[in-house]
Amino acid sequence: MKIADLYVRVSTDEQAEKGYSQRSQEELLRRYCDINGISIRHVIYEDHSAKSFNRPEWKKYLIELRRHKGKTDHVLFLKWDRFSRNAGDAYQMINTLRKLGVEPQAIEQPLDLSIPENKMMLAFYLAAPEVENDRRALNVIHGMRRARKEGRYMGLAPIGYTNKTDEAGKKYIAPQEPQAGILRWAFEQIAEGVYNTEQVYKMAKEKGFTATKSLFWFAIRNPVYCGKIFIPKYKEEERQFVKGVHEPIISEVLYYQVQDVLDGRKRSTYKAKILTNENLPLRGFLICPKCGKLLTGSTSKGHTKYYTYYHCTTGCTCRFNADTVNKEFVYELKKFIPRPEVEDLYKITLTEAWYDQTSHVKDDRVQILEQIRELESRLSNARDLVASKQIDPADFREMKSDYNGKLEKLEAKLAGCNNDHVDFSDLLNMGLKNLFRLDSIYGTGDTEKRREVISSMYPEKLTFDGERLRTTRINEAAQIIYTLDKAFSENEKGQSGNIPALSSQVGKTGFEPHS
Repeated sequence: MKIADLYVRVSTDEQAEKGYSQRSQEELLRRYCDINGISIRHVIYEDHSAKSFNRPEWKKYLIELRRHKGKTDHVLFLKWDRFSRNAGDAYQMINTLRKLGVEPQAIEQPLDLSIPENKMMLAFYLAAPEVENDRRALNVIHGMRRARKEGRYMGLAPIGYTNKTDEAGKKYIAPQEPQAGILRWAFEQIAEGVYNTEQVYKMAKEKGFTATKSLFWFAIRNPVYCGKIFIPKYKEEERQFVKGVHEPIISEVLYYQVQDVLDGRKRSTYKAKILTNENLPLRGFLICPKCGKLLTGSTSKGHTKYYTYYHCTTGCTCRFNADTVNKEFVYELKKFIPRPEVEDLYKITLTEAWYDQTSHVKDDRVQILEQIRELESRLSNARDLVASKQIDPADFREMKSDYNGKLEKLEAKLAGCNNDHVDFSDLLNMGLKNLFRLDSIYGTGDTEKRREVISSMYPEKLTFDGERLRTTRINEAAQIIYTLDKAFSENEKGQSGNIPALSSQVGKTGFEPHS
């Protein structure tokens, strides 16, 4: 009596679409064995795709066959597409089984493979499901590209979004808090350049960001957050970006600012470490007066208590008591607190300075428009060249893709210039309110708040020479206030009636502007 193993395979989509249940396959195989007097040794159940033979149960079955040769004569299945949907893999597996003394056979498509002509029918049985698979895959590709071109995000929603379905049954993604808010904050922090990306990620984790570091890096590079859907290159179609139907978390301008920072096209003001020691708020902002390197800080134990120092590394002996430097910084910081009695004059002067220093926005817009026109002209010339067969169409597609990418960035920057209408009155009132209590904000704030004050007041590094703190530049608004305050003070004493030039730079010899 012949001995056979029954192979029952079904995938989830096939069971749903075609009714290929494991139970019905097994019943038909057992009935076939009863009619033909075949003894059943094992029944192998598989719930896996037939695109390859990398299937868990099939691999176990092959191992068992190699260990116990001659225990079975046949492996039976319903149709050849239950065995394989890949003709090349199927022929190799048939040869493998024959070497092990096992003959594969489909009971509803029986073939005597010892007859050479039957191999033509086998090729048809195996090729038909493979063609079906390829057609299905092609339909999926075309369907997903069409959906992307319509602005719909396909697949599992990225961090900060959630998958939803509208009334028409179409899927879309929508922002999901609090992750969306944390990512928005992360983009803003990276664009400001006060902290590097690694530090922003750590702070985002503290705020509740739940994804891994690799997903964080993927997120800050993903244009979906500014409302763009990327369509990759496919055959003759170029890669492109389309406007998504989903709600963006950030603006295009902010997205491209972050890309400039990540690509090194925008110089970050500081890359200071995140501090855990509240006694070292200036660590990362101080440079060594001897060797010019960035000072670090640490705490050492004395005889009776702990002492904190800002100090240099790599053999340099420069070291300062942290309490001394911190007190000197607070002393200098208080100099920039406005005098309440002349608040209205501050507002007038700062407003004039604001409009004077933001007048370049119009020039920036003109420059961007000129760059856009130049790129469009180059693209038009490239079209003429390909039409006259002076360049290859493949070269033109590559040039077009490059130009379109640059044009998209410039148009985003142009939109930023057009929308950059700041309510300066509210901004000024809020800024002056904070300046009036600058020492309180700094004194009562946590480490992160103190660092925000330092970086906003002093855009360049600080140096301590043992007595005084020095810098090459301070915040322009604070500089104007300091200059006005000093002028009013001198006027009250009868020293001078002239206000020094508001555009004077801060000297390297101290915090005060040159008088």
